[in-house]
Order: sequence, then structure tokens, then C-alpha cells
Amino acid sequence: MAVIKMNFLSQTLGMQTNVTICLPSASFADRMNGRENVYVPGMKYQVLWLLHGGSGDDSDYVNFSNIVRYADDHKLAVVMPADFNAGYTDDPDERGAKYFSYVVDELPKLCQAFFPFSDKREDNFVAGLSMGGAGTFKCAMMHPEKYAAALCMSGAGSDPAQARPTMLKRRDDGRDPWGQAKKNVEEGKEKPKMFLTVGDKDFTLEGMRTCRDYLTELGYDVFYEEVEGYGHEWDFWDLTLRKAIKDWLPIRHSAIYPDEA
Repeated sequence: MAVIKMNFLSQTLGMQTNVTICLPSASFADRMNGRENVYVPGMKYQVLWLLHGGSGDDSDYVNFSNIVRYADDHKLAVVMPADFNAGYTDDPDERGAKYFSYVVDELPKLCQAFFPFSDKREDNFVAGLSMGGAGTFKCAMMHPEKYAAALCMSGAGSDPAQARPTMLKRRDDGRDPWGQAKKNVEEGKEKPKMFLTVGDKDFTLEGMRTCRDYLTELGYDVFYEEVEGYGHEWDFWDLTLRKAIKDWLPIRHSAIYPDEA
């Protein structure tokens, strides 16, 4: 497994930023499965766009979870951007950083140009925890054409009936993911499979239940898991990532080779 820490000038953010990427490489499992040549011109990987929580950055998952091992075991590329408490939101000030546009537009274009990443919807998934869970919900609702599935861990916004859902925070790009969720259904758009997970001792519990009920009523395919004994903590998020990558998300568990595309 290659773990890449990249610093580059983002046009959308208007500044240098960091992104951490897990890129599968040759492993003992490949040899055991009879594949000696794992580096084939034209090969691609499925991608998980993984969003960190509040007060974190692109290094959180590498430091506090086993994401590197999970990605390697299942031949999944993982991209972890830095959001710096911006709520994955575009600053309405024209001179401000536009983190939502960066995550859903510029970063995928850059990564697909630099790395062997599939750009097909069925090969792209978005996930996040806490603030990143809210960002995940926003990405999935505003751009359902980009992701086959979304995993919101311990955060997916609050009651859509409230005047200002917490996921939009103080910095607002004028978008309404709750309203867009309904609009997606009305317009017949292909909707991502939604995975919502939370511990029963987590302060986001009621908000997650509200999100579950709202999406289910709209007709989204929703998987919901409420796990006893866990709060807002890395033990829970690591456990969820392991289950999601191993069993839940529509992952091939192998690279996409040209003869298989």
C-alpha cells in the first residue's frame, strides 16, 4: 500500500492544501491469489472519498483508524482531503475558499488525472464522520450523479424542518441538501445508496434518526445501524469503516483491469 501525502495549489480554494491518498500496491495476497503482474497499463481503482470531522485534517483517518489496511486488503483507493472546519461549504464571499466545490469537482478531476482512478459513478463512494458525515450527506444529495453510495457516520445534518440545519453552519453557499433530496426524487434522478450509522450514546443520535426517516419516506435505499455502547469516538468509526468496506459498499475488492472493464 502506498500512502501519499500531497501538497498542491488549489484553484478553487485559492491556496496550498494537503490531501492524503491510499493507493493499493502489490501484496502477498496478490501472489496467493495467482496474480503476479498487478501493475497493468490502463488499470483503475474504485475510490472512497473520505471526509474528516471537526478540528481534524487529512491525516485523521491514517492516524486514528485502520483505513490504510482496509484499503489495501480490498484494493480500494481512498482520498482524504483537508477541510479545516469549513463544513465542506463554499464561502459566499467571492474571495473566500470554496470547500464544497473543491471536494466534489476540483479534487476528483485532479486525482483522476494524476492517479489510476475510475471516474464511473458505480466506482465512486463518499463517506465521512461527524462534520464529515454532514458533508457526505451534502455531497450525495447535491451530486447524486457522482456517487453510487454514501456512508454518513455520526452526523448527517439535523431536522430539515429547522430554519438552519446544523450541517450548513455559519458559512453557507446557498445550497439546500434537504430540499435537493426531495428534488432528486421528483426529477427521477438515480439516487445513491445511503448508509447511516451511529452509536446509541452519540449526541448526534436523534439527528441521524431524523435523517433516516426523512430519506426513507422519500424512497431512498437506506441502511441504518445504531450500535449499542458507542459514543462519538474512533473505536466506533473504525469498526464502521471495516464493515462498510468489507461488506456494505458495492466494492469489487480488486483492481479494475482493462480486460474486466
